[in-house]
Amino acid sequence: MSTAIGRRRLLAGVAGAIAAAPLVSCAGGAGSGPGRLRAAFPTGGATESLDPHTGSLFVDQARAKALFDTLVGYADDMSVVPRLAESWRPDPTGTRWRIRLRAATFHDGRRVTAEDVLHTYRRIAEETTAAQAAAHFADVDFGASRALSAMELELVLGAPNFEFPAAWGAPATEIIPADTTDFTRPVGSGPFRFVSFEPGGSAVFARYDRHWSGPALPAELEFVPVEEESARINALLSGQVDYAHDVSANSVRLLERGGRARVRSAPFGTMQAILLKVDRPPFSDPRLVRAVRAGLDRRALLEIALSGQGRIGNDLFGAGLRYYPAGLPEPERDPELARSLLAEAGATGLGWELRTSSVDPYFDGAASLISQQLGEIGMRVAPRVGAAETYFSDIKEHGVAALSRTAALPVPIFLGQRLTSGAGSNNYTGYRSEEFDALHSQALSTADERRRAELLARAQLLARERSGMVVWGFSGWNVATSERISGVRGAPPNSLDWARFDRVSVG
Repeated sequence: MSTAIGRRRLLAGVAGAIAAAPLVSCAGGAGSGPGRLRAAFPTGGATESLDPHTGSLFVDQARAKALFDTLVGYADDMSVVPRLAESWRPDPTGTRWRIRLRAATFHDGRRVTAEDVLHTYRRIAEETTAAQAAAHFADVDFGASRALSAMELELVLGAPNFEFPAAWGAPATEIIPADTTDFTRPVGSGPFRFVSFEPGGSAVFARYDRHWSGPALPAELEFVPVEEESARINALLSGQVDYAHDVSANSVRLLERGGRARVRSAPFGTMQAILLKVDRPPFSDPRLVRAVRAGLDRRALLEIALSGQGRIGNDLFGAGLRYYPAGLPEPERDPELARSLLAEAGATGLGWELRTSSVDPYFDGAASLISQQLGEIGMRVAPRVGAAETYFSDIKEHGVAALSRTAALPVPIFLGQRLTSGAGSNNYTGYRSEEFDALHSQALSTADERRRAELLARAQLLARERSGMVVWGFSGWNVATSERISGVRGAPPNSLDWARFDRVSVG
């Protein structure tokens, strides 16, 4: 398949899907009312809740950002910026962190206090909560941690961690009132307050006029459930919504060509990778991991699967982010090396399944092209499509290889969550290395930032060779908006400005 032909086929498929997709049905009639901003997201169905600590989908994070607030947020490069925390500082050992809160209130008028922060982090760390961010606070000694005053607290760690503030801005770390036991009508300190919510359906929030950063610009915010990308785009073009989340590069071309919507993009917002499980055959043989890496034509994957909108990957997470190693050469395909590695391992003709899903708009095209490319070097790769709803939990335990995507996160957090021996099932490839663990731990306990960066670079380059994480590219992150709104910027997922609606003008 040539690059040009491949791209034409993908664009034709997207155009057909958009033309055929039914328009979303929205309560209250078509079109957004005055002052109401309507945002279309895929949802999680009838089991959804507004508990900010248990949701894992992008819509969960976006609703939590509207209703609640975190101590810090992330800039585009994943460095931390203040939110509810006005200032913070560690002691010389990196085990005690003193945090000063800014003056902020919950939607019921109560002040956000140090006790609320301590309660929130205890709840996240408790096993019974099943919180998405529990690992970030597993090392906190809550018996020793304390409120120094209403507006100041001290968090005590069991081991040094000079990157600890990054945990306070991670997804699902929003601060809740200390007496919260129910989330059917949640009270937060975010720029919007609760009005109504139907699990699997719409959520309506209203502007909170006393927010510490000033009132939100829209009077109301509604999250509208639209599962399929083509339906989100149709809803946008028909005026039923103002914002369409997660738009593929192929759809961007069509929207820009039509000129009826605006597209906002973050160039390298999402890692695209093949995860090879190195804790089981066949990829427990490192020669086969190297063969896959050498057999990929990453330039063709970029041009066809990502429609040329992205960046070639170098088997490392975090291109463009703080602590990403600089100066790495772009990988080139070497089919002869790949064939020789297969022959040396006695694995010429090896067959294996590549798990994939509709959970990402780029997976289908990437899976087909990867199968073709690796077939040319002597591997028989069969894509196997899994259910989108359970895909990322399924690939943790099952199979030997899977496509994956990961949005932007601070690099030290990603390394700790996905590649250390203590990461559990979140270490999707089963990589284990005492040397890597030691480098990561030493980096966190190093106060000097330059030295910390050197240690993290060494850890990443070590994992690059053996971890089984084959990062072939970075896709742009795109959203589309109607002409009647302004103030949306292209921002990486998980950053402060991603899915941030309080600064959006509706007119």
